Amino acid sequence: MVKRLISFLILCLFIGLIWSFAGRNQPPIPPKGYLTQVQEINPNDSLERTLVGIQPYMQVSDYFYQASFEEKLRIYLREANSRGFLAKKSIVVFPEYLGTWLVLEGEKHGIANKKSLHEAMSLMVLSNLVEFGLYYFQAGPVKDKVAATLFRMKSVRMAKNLYLTFSTLAKEFNTHLVAGSIILPNPRVIDGKLEVDTSGELVNVSFIFGPDGKIVGEPILKSFPIESEQAFLASNNPEELPVFDLPMGKIAVLVCADSWYPQAYENATRAQAEIILVPSYCTGTGTMSKAWQGYSGYEEPVGTELSDIGKITEAEAWKKYALPGQITRTSARFGINVFMRGELWDMGSDGQPLVIYDGKPVDIKSSERAGIWALIF
Repeated sequence: MVKRLISFLILCLFIGLIWSFAGRNQPPIPPKGYLTQVQEINPNDSLERTLVGIQPYMQVSDYFYQASFEEKLRIYLREANSRGFLAKKSIVVFPEYLGTWLVLEGEKHGIANKKSLHEAMSLMVLSNLVEFGLYYFQAGPVKDKVAATLFRMKSVRMAKNLYLTFSTLAKEFNTHLVAGSIILPNPRVIDGKLEVDTSGELVNVSFIFGPDGKIVGEPILKSFPIESEQAFLASNNPEELPVFDLPMGKIAVLVCADSWYPQAYENATRAQAEIILVPSYCTGTGTMSKAWQGYSGYEEPVGTELSDIGKITEAEAWKKYALPGQITRTSARFGINVFMRGELWDMGSDGQPLVIYDGKPVDIKSSERAGIWALIF
């Protein structure tokens, strides 16, 4: 009886291992750019300095292989380069969470067929059950232990793939790249390279890559994670947000919701930053046309007109209270805020770039899928 039980358990384990590894090494799907808009703002023959905002249209299949992810971004950079946007003093900003879905690299391709993020995460847990269990106890006292465990479990590979992708592209196109953002535990930059500590706190972090392929300066940590992020991410002190002295000027990068809070602009103001870049991600379909529900996870900053909550649209709130409204309090005169678009289960996506020229918002041509906007000054 005992021998039969042991044999049965071994058989179950064997079948489980076969199922776990099945569907991971299918042929990659060639990425598509879905590029429907390319706009040059304030055309100038000198091309002295250029801020390029890229709104990629991402799909789940873009993340199963590092090479696919890299090639997807190359589509946009190649187009920007062919238009002459990547000049000697140029910087390209990609949107928030662009690198976060590298958590899917090497996973079962059936994840792409799931209808919801919850179903996709459940499949990831089941197909990595042993490894998930080992990392589960490192998640710490967070509300969303499943998300915390999955990102911690895949963090070393995620960091490696993000670094390889943006290092390669920055060197290939000889330009500076703001690498959107990614969720990693205790990210550190050592000699221009990215390292993580799987036992550290998870944060939403961005990096600037230079033309030599190395990361410039320190990581850029999100200071004001929204309510859903607070379930598994740590916050950062906004006074520690770095300012970068680059060939195109002094630059500050604020990750998404940080651009709504005056505290996040204080270092930029002290350092007399001239340019502010904001990678963002707005979930939900048609969110920007819906009524603004107020700030998520934090109290409204001083100066917010509470009567606007439920009265103005989300898009109007972004224009009034985020980068276009806040930049006037700083010395910065130029900026771009880009959003990620795509098909990622039931998450939805919305948003159009916000562009600032000489301290004032500039009208842009919108794109419901991918787009490239180049501000020349």
